[in-house]
Amino acid sequence: MKKFKRVILIVMDSVGIGELPDAEYYGDQGAATLQNIAAEIGGLELPNLEKLGLGKIEPIKGLDSELEAEGAYGKAAEKSKGKDTTTGHWEIAGLISEKPFPTYPDGFPAEVMDQFQKAIGRESLGNRPASGTVIIEELGQKHMETGKPIVYTSADSVFQIAAHEDVIPVKELYDYCQKARKILRGEHAAARVIARPFEGKPGSFERTERRKDFSLTPPEPTVLNYLKDEGLEVNAVGKITYIFNHSGISNSITTSNNMDGIDKTIEYIGQTEKGLIFTNLVDFDQNYGHRRNVEGYAEALKNFDQRIPEIKAAMKEGDLLIITADHGCDPTHQGTDHTREYIPLLVYGKGVKHDLNLGIRDSFSDIAATIADIFEIDNFKTGESFKTDLIRD
Repeated sequence: MKKFKRVILIVMDSVGIGELPDAEYYGDQGAATLQNIAAEIGGLELPNLEKLGLGKIEPIKGLDSELEAEGAYGKAAEKSKGKDTTTGHWEIAGLISEKPFPTYPDGFPAEVMDQFQKAIGRESLGNRPASGTVIIEELGQKHMETGKPIVYTSADSVFQIAAHEDVIPVKELYDYCQKARKILRGEHAAARVIARPFEGKPGSFERTERRKDFSLTPPEPTVLNYLKDEGLEVNAVGKITYIFNHSGISNSITTSNNMDGIDKTIEYIGQTEKGLIFTNLVDFDQNYGHRRNVEGYAEALKNFDQRIPEIKAAMKEGDLLIITADHGCDPTHQGTDHTREYIPLLVYGKGVKHDLNLGIRDSFSDIAATIADIFEIDNFKTGESFKTDLIRD
């Protein structure tokens, strides 16, 4: 066949497929996002992911493990330390993180908050781990009365600032985030600072689409940089561009939800000829995993599954589709944190072998190595490529 010309890489944010061998060190024994959701609701119906081989990776109630997969399937372990969004995506792009990003289960220390409040010229509210929607409902009215922004974190390495758009205009909120980003360095180098604007009245607040992330730049080049340096397009859909702090990105577009993310991905498929389309579908994690909503998570999986035929129909002869994840967030597990899990690996294309078991990959970075191999980037050294295994004779 002709060589692959384009890779469509879709990250189902938090859709893990079973605990990693070191899960006990993270308190995640027994975590298995897909398997536990399926067991909880009496079985998943995901016919299109099933055809790609999802049920052949691990037994998942409701999915056939005996059918002949339309492409290749496997799972990958995380070599990096940590289980957060940034670490997972950076490893997918070929960067192994030896040290986890700092997290703040007791809120941010005084040395951080004093600097932040001095920089913005006002006090703040909150400063504790919380669900964004919950803390806005709790403190939103007080925020409107005092003008003090709401600062909160999560189990992830994030410094989030929420403000009503009528109280602190979005441009000013972004300025607060940039100031926080300058403060959060060294031992307090949180992976992301996130602007969380909202609107509405007490009792009916809603977060707006003007969220913006201010991330750390990867400390070393990723496969995205290598592709861009070769003159190939790297098109980012959803929060991808923020996760990499725009490094190695040619074009980017934000999304409002998973379905919008798929729409934008299909648009890019129709617009570009060569390179990478890199998409994050955040709803699984943000709306259902962290909120421990099993039924909502299952419905989001079903909705994504129903769109796969559209993605496949838009693909061209030299396209390769990779569907994976960045960590787990098992909604049946205790707490509201991410879970340390393997990620699924589903690979499809007209030139890909059917029913190919890619096995257990040692690192998420095997995805980056494969992409580098496809585009003949010889000096990319992280991970093990599975390109040659994919190609149908």
